[in-house]
Amino acid sequence: MLSKFFFTIRKKMSYTVREREQSSRSGGKMTVIIDYGAGNIKSVENALLLLGEKVRVTNVRAEILSAERVILPGVGAFGDAMKQLRNSGLDKVIRQVVTKGIPLLGICLGLQLLFESSEESPGVPGLGILKGKVLKIPKQPRLKIPHTGWNSLDMKPDGRLFTGLDEKTYVYFVHSYYLAAEKERIVKAVTHYGTTIHAAIEEENVFACQFHPEKSGTVGLQILKNFINIT
Repeated sequence: MLSKFFFTIRKKMSYTVREREQSSRSGGKMTVIIDYGAGNIKSVENALLLLGEKVRVTNVRAEILSAERVILPGVGAFGDAMKQLRNSGLDKVIRQVVTKGIPLLGICLGLQLLFESSEESPGVPGLGILKGKVLKIPKQPRLKIPHTGWNSLDMKPDGRLFTGLDEKTYVYFVHSYYLAAEKERIVKAVTHYGTTIHAAIEEENVFACQFHPEKSGTVGLQILKNFINIT
């Protein structure tokens, strides 16, 4: 199943620049991926294209705020990413996205940036859109950090990202820090790796996941499709 999925992804990666531009000009709203220099952009874009979604990768305020939905991806260090967002003014744009009620999905580091702070970068405030802190996964004997690979999710039944998925679903993680959200009610899935990790959250139009849906095979595609279908 997974080999077939990744073969299809490779075929989608041959999608030409001209075809992409034609898709972007074809009218109607689309999904915008925020480009701030710290994102796993190409794999997210390819997964969305595989779903038949129109996609624009941009850092332009007007394009982001006119999107039907917005994705904030991210890999790398919390402090560096926040510096990029602040220097470009995209931190303010992301807050406007939330205020306007545009569905927003944070992925991996993108989830962490939505919260108040991270132990990875002491003294650097996050976007503070949601309350909670990002902590380092505690060291334990024979526990490898970063947490890299497939792990199961314990999902709450009301999580809109998980519609149509089996109760025990496996997704792909790559991280050394994890979210501890202040409000338990916004947590829609947890996983366990040395501690209990808040793996997915939902608060009104704000969604986020610590794992990588774009690297999680058919399950990840369903999660992205569920996000696309949220209006």
